Amino acid sequence: MSLALRLHLDLLARYLQPQRRKMLLLAVLLLGSIGLQLLAPQIIRRFIDAAQSTDALDALAGAALWFIALGIAGNVTAGLAAYVGEDVAWTATNRLRADLAAHCLRLDMTFHKEHTAGEMIERVDGDVTALSNFFSQFIVRVVGTFVLLIGVLVLMFVEDWRIGLAMTAYAALALLVLRRAKDRAVPYFKESRQAAADLSSFWEERLSGLEDIRASGATDYVMRLMYQLMRALFHKSLRAAWMGRILFASAIILFSLGNAIAIGVGGWLLGLGAVTIGTVYLIFDYTGLLSSNLRIITEQLDDLQRASAGIERVSELMNRRSRIEDARDDAALTPARSHAPSVEFRSVSFSYDDGLEDNSGPVLKDVSFALPAGRVLGLLGRTGSGKTTLSRLLFRFYDPSDGTILLNGVDIRRMKLAELRQRIGIVTQEVQLFQASVRDNLTFFDARIPDAHILATLEDLGLGDWLGTLPNGLDTELQSGSSLSAGEAQLLAFARAFLQDPGLVILDEASSRLDPATERLIERAVDKLLRGRTAIIIAHHLVTVQRADDILILEDGRVREFGPRRVLMARPDSRFSQLLRVGLQEALT
Repeated sequence: MSLALRLHLDLLARYLQPQRRKMLLLAVLLLGSIGLQLLAPQIIRRFIDAAQSTDALDALAGAALWFIALGIAGNVTAGLAAYVGEDVAWTATNRLRADLAAHCLRLDMTFHKEHTAGEMIERVDGDVTALSNFFSQFIVRVVGTFVLLIGVLVLMFVEDWRIGLAMTAYAALALLVLRRAKDRAVPYFKESRQAAADLSSFWEERLSGLEDIRASGATDYVMRLMYQLMRALFHKSLRAAWMGRILFASAIILFSLGNAIAIGVGGWLLGLGAVTIGTVYLIFDYTGLLSSNLRIITEQLDDLQRASAGIERVSELMNRRSRIEDARDDAALTPARSHAPSVEFRSVSFSYDDGLEDNSGPVLKDVSFALPAGRVLGLLGRTGSGKTTLSRLLFRFYDPSDGTILLNGVDIRRMKLAELRQRIGIVTQEVQLFQASVRDNLTFFDARIPDAHILATLEDLGLGDWLGTLPNGLDTELQSGSSLSAGEAQLLAFARAFLQDPGLVILDEASSRLDPATERLIERAVDKLLRGRTAIIIAHHLVTVQRADDILILEDGRVREFGPRRVLMARPDSRFSQLLRVGLQEALT
């Protein structure tokens, strides 16, 4: 079995098996519709043969009524089959979208650095949308058509073996030509889908940086790139369309050949007296049915070309495995032990693969330190020294190239990812808001957190008055853009951390852009968040450093200095003392 065929069948089995009852109903409707289509020409043949008799009025009237009844029944059955097929298709594609989205969320950060958000949207939505016809019309029409073709050929053999043989040869030739044309066209449609993904990715990236593009006068440059991508999409789509037209033209030629064969064979047998005039019509009608259904196959193969490209891209994505593997055993911390855990780095080194972070070498080099439970670590260093990378390693967004990271003496690679990340909270400078209610933005869509707890947390952080100004309270919809001030967004980030109740907090201080009143609220929130927790603060201001129990200074990915803050302050020759004398923010820029 070829790889492409196996991919198609695997996808059908995976997403249609849960809908077995619907598929059984669809099969019954299909068989009923096929049977009615095969029966109608038989009635017309009897009508034609009876019309040549001198006393055929009753037979003609009976045949006409049966034909009308069969027509109504056939249309009703076909309509029901189409409805059930669409229901199956949307159920399957929605499940596939959900599976793809969940799979992408589980992939490591290296994957997300390689692929832009626009490309992922095209993969999860665009490619899957192209498969909706594969799950519905392909099943309803193509599979049903093949059954109908077999039925037509069997009935033709029953009428006369010479008719059956001629039509079988015609059908085999037509399917062979159509399959060859389809195989040649698939790569062109795959290129077209990739070009569409590239254009979507471009739009997503440029629209997100619209202010910077305008401010730097780069509009013309961006438009030129967009025209290049649109030109590439146009040419690739045009080539794919040409292949589709070639396939359609081949089908038209084949259908004309089928009609010629039917007329020639039918006339020849009529001249021999082997068949009646009604049978000649039957041959021609069945040939038309054969040709029309081959045309349906052609149309569906045109859509299948797009679906095949989408199936390959979807399968490629689903087969991508995360470099961060979840723990198989369960070394999870118990709630009692994990609240305010100790943190230890043992000879940790790390480098980003393929230069994805614009680093030519290791970002962290043989980093070792131990932070006891309940203590606050002030993490200092210039931009690019590895501070952010250190926090990413704690979350296991990446794994160290060498060394070990431990929480309460447990290697974090032995902990379940969900358990690990539930126990670590982070508050960053950039706060991501979702187009959702205030409640969902605070709880990350966790309906288990009661409103009373949310309200108490907001009141405690000084956001009670702000919540009172919102028209619908916690149900007020926020936008993913700038619907909140920087201070309000920062306080919401602290509220998220409080609701999560982590044992370890990573705080990237972000009060430099805030007004004094909001900054005081932030400082109070920091004090409350750090109480009774282990914390790592990426410090930018002296006031934040003064909260730290211990200081760790990174330079070029190595530990330049580590120790208790008071001890380092008391040593005039320490690097920390030098930073304090010249000014922390000035020294680290």
